[in-house]
Amino acid sequence: MNDLHLSPYRHFSIEEWAKLRRNTPQPLTEAELEQMRGTNERVSLAEVEQVYLPLSRLLSFHVASVQELNVGIRQFLEIESGKVPYIIGIAGSVAVGKSTVARVLRSLLARWPEHPKVDLVSTDGFLLPTATLEERNIMHRKGFPESFDRAGLLQFLSDVKSGKQNLKAPVYSHFEYDIVPDKFIEVDQPDILIVEGLNVLQTRGAKLGEQNLFVSDYFDFTMYVDAKTDDIRQWYVDRFLSLRSTVFNQPGAYFSHYASLNTEEAIETANNIWDTINDVNLTENILPTKSRAKLILRKGCDHALESVQMRKM
Repeated sequence: MNDLHLSPYRHFSIEEWAKLRRNTPQPLTEAELEQMRGTNERVSLAEVEQVYLPLSRLLSFHVASVQELNVGIRQFLEIESGKVPYIIGIAGSVAVGKSTVARVLRSLLARWPEHPKVDLVSTDGFLLPTATLEERNIMHRKGFPESFDRAGLLQFLSDVKSGKQNLKAPVYSHFEYDIVPDKFIEVDQPDILIVEGLNVLQTRGAKLGEQNLFVSDYFDFTMYVDAKTDDIRQWYVDRFLSLRSTVFNQPGAYFSHYASLNTEEAIETANNIWDTINDVNLTENILPTKSRAKLILRKGCDHALESVQMRKM
């Protein structure tokens, strides 16, 4: 028997997936897409048409069905309450491009008239401050589950689901390599909230009151951005080389000491960081959560999406 028949996922080539776009219009321009691309990423308008537009159509169906269900439940219970935001979780490795996926989806989903208010939050904002990580002697574990304020993230998501107004999510600066004091992302009763991060599908919970909860308990839909580990390593090295001559070169940058490295030294340094930190986190904590996602976007070596897997209902 073909192993695919035993899989909990339906597998689509990009050509098969692209047909599901139907008549969904292409709303993005090249200039808009350029603002959404991450460092060294190559997402194109053609890829938006083939992959992201069908995905936005699918998610729009999901959002509409959940909104209708919530209305029915409120009528059944004879209660009056505000809308319940639909939350999408996007997981994946460092350098795999999940932030770009999140930004493109946010822009497309906000164009659907049924849910025009779409917010985006990165779990990087819930990393513990550098001073705390240093105090606990886990700076070398930054990005690992124990380096996050999981209780704070859970409380934030609980407040979002409860329909609370004027919520604030902390902001992380990759330039300063730390949480930015007194800077926040405002989240005020969105139709959809997209949450992207390394460990959003993990089954390592935290206490919220008397309950032990997982971040994914608050998600209505989950995605995982996937690629071969060797490809992600190369993308990480390529990104490091790009940052060496740009961000690392700016006054005040946390990693300014890397700006003076020659190319050979920079490649060696990036590979060492990957081997000792990012690959360990990917292998131990991130990759094992892939099977928990409802949809998997698989990338090829050129950073282009090459297949989609959708969990069978």
